Amino acid sequence: MSDRLDGVAAGAIDRALAESADEHGLADYYRDCVRPLLRLPVERWPRCCGGGCEPCSEALRRVAAATLARLGRSVVERSENG
Repeated sequence: MSDRLDGVAAGAIDRALAESADEHGLADYYRDCVRPLLRLPVERWPRCCGGGCEPCSEALRRVAAATLARLGRSVVERSENG
């Protein structure tokens, strides 16, 4: 599996993440929770457990998806059947 962020400057990732976090109301101290998701396949992103976590995994997913979109990287989730 190739790294979807290959060739993207660290500063560009930081800016895109900051803009996406601000847009979605994610506090700046949670941005580092999003960083690992940017390099993982979407299928491996955590889902909401219904336990009232702060931040909720769904918030992290939204910010990660917005960040990748800002960087021009696709976010495609495979269907259950492949």
